[in-house]
Amino acid sequence: MTPAELTILGLIAEQPRHGYDLEQVIEHRGIRRWTEIGFSSIYYVLTKLEGRGLIEPDVARAGTKSRRVFHATSVGRHAAEEGAVKFIADQRTVAHPVLVGLANLPLISEEDYVDALRRRLKWIETRISAVIAAERSQSPLARPAREVFSYSLSLLEAERLWLATRVQVSNE
Repeated sequence: MTPAELTILGLIAEQPRHGYDLEQVIEHRGIRRWTEIGFSSIYYVLTKLEGRGLIEPDVARAGTKSRRVFHATSVGRHAAEEGAVKFIADQRTVAHPVLVGLANLPLISEEDYVDALRRRLKWIETRISAVIAAERSQSPLARPAREVFSYSLSLLEAERLWLATRVQVSNE
């Protein structure tokens, strides 16, 4: 199961939703910051999940195709549970573009390196503020959302700390 499929299935398992509702939740929760789900791909993923028997339209709330409300089947709930456990326990290293840049440090001047670090630090601080604001605007949060925000902030804070020490000690 792809991250987009699991995310959409999980949102539907959380409560029945239609495509536009999914878009609103994805946008409101900032889900696109950590997984690739384009607006146009939502309906594609819904079709795939329905075809695999993981979701089905709610016949009591039937409407136009774009407003069909889907709920997770028992097979879908089980698949979402298994998928969530698998993703949490996944031990693959995620490639990070910063590492590619750092591996090529001999190609750039110290001044350019420090400038790049400062720009990234400013961006990280902006992201931290945005994540905190998003978290506060959605309070009270369900446990899954709290955990996503907590994990995201922890990673951003760790990178901010690393960047701040590098910008201060630039003659290594």
